[in-house]
Amino acid sequence: MKKQISLVVLTLMFALPGFLHAQGSDFGNWLIYFGNKKINSKWNIHHEVQYRNYNAIGDLEQLLLRTGLGYTFNEGKANVLLGYGYILSENYIANTDNKESVNEHRIYQQFISKQQLGAVKLNHRYRFEQRFVESDFKMRFRYFLGINIPFSKTSKYYLSGYNEIFLNTESEVFDRNRTYGGLGYQVSKNVKIEAGYMNQFFEKSSRDQFNIMTFVTF
Repeated sequence: MKKQISLVVLTLMFALPGFLHAQGSDFGNWLIYFGNKKINSKWNIHHEVQYRNYNAIGDLEQLLLRTGLGYTFNEGKANVLLGYGYILSENYIANTDNKESVNEHRIYQQFISKQQLGAVKLNHRYRFEQRFVESDFKMRFRYFLGINIPFSKTSKYYLSGYNEIFLNTESEVFDRNRTYGGLGYQVSKNVKIEAGYMNQFFEKSSRDQFNIMTFVTF
């Protein structure tokens, strides 16, 4: 079964560049790794790498590196975390094929609450960000609601979805909204993979993404 899943993921990764080129649109792809290192029963270190592309692999839109120290309580159902992120954005200059690099350093605080409704898992995440974008300082609030539905009690396959809204603290309060749906597979107790579609909606435009994600706990 693991070989079958690996084959599916590899097929998607190799087929994706041709598919995106054929679309001739803003359909991009994100490759994401989420890691969680448990220090003990209470403390954890979160880390992640996101490689985001405008189209297929190779046309970098954004590289995101994030880490943080978290504390778990309420019998494992809640976690608070203080973190730092570095984001490199490669933005196209209007009406040209040239890009400009934008560096961002980000401090964030978040609270995660988990719920279990039968076999269905819900995940609420509240995050507050202080963003140092080149010479500008911005703040933003994010609310994430995720859902995880297994195919059956014994199946390692599951459906995954989420919606996340971003709100600025200044004018033009609405920043963006992300909606995602995908298929996941629990490779082992500590590893799972997902592949799915995400729409990112801005005030006056939107973008579609194909996401491949790996989650590792150790």
